[in-house]
Amino acid sequence: MKSTKRTEPTAALVAERGTRLQRITFSLGTIGAIAGVAAFAALASGHSGENSGPVFVKEIPPGYRDWKLISVAHEEGTLNDIRAILGNDIAVKAYREGKLPFPDGAIIARLAWEYLPSEENNEAFGRRQSFVAGQPKNGVQFMVKDSKKYASGGWGFAHFDDGKPASGAFMQSCFPCHDAVKSRDLVFTRYSP
Repeated sequence: MKSTKRTEPTAALVAERGTRLQRITFSLGTIGAIAGVAAFAALASGHSGENSGPVFVKEIPPGYRDWKLISVAHEEGTLNDIRAILGNDIAVKAYREGKLPFPDGAIIARLAWEYLPSEENNEAFGRRQSFVAGQPKNGVQFMVKDSKKYASGGWGFAHFDDGKPASGAFMQSCFPCHDAVKSRDLVFTRYSP
């Protein structure tokens, strides 16, 4: 009987230690799983190790209407506008030199207007063939390169309607859309010499 009494406390102690070890193992496993999910999410986004700062620009860069022309475009569909893409000196230099990624300080602006037929020009040509810019449309957009400030590939995005920044909800689509052209440093527009 003496050996039985010694065995019962020892068995209880072993069972208690086993329960503690299970709790510790479960806790460590949970912490490891959370860390793994966080690491996977960072890697899957393609931006691990980057600043986790904002992706939205809240102020219109001064003097943008005096910047150089990079390209023009006509967007159809729901946008149906004609647009000019402008760049500050840093962006234009990078475009001309074919430098990717764009250096910090590069700013690209997108201005858009209604795409309208010109009745006056069409009358002169004798047929419908001339289109011109109408009233401003679809706001003014900017991409500002600052790899220390912006987590979204180093670019901050902006959209302004009548001088007011768009809502955060509206801006959520910028980075995922531009991520489709990651090989061009998230910039859709190509330089038109």
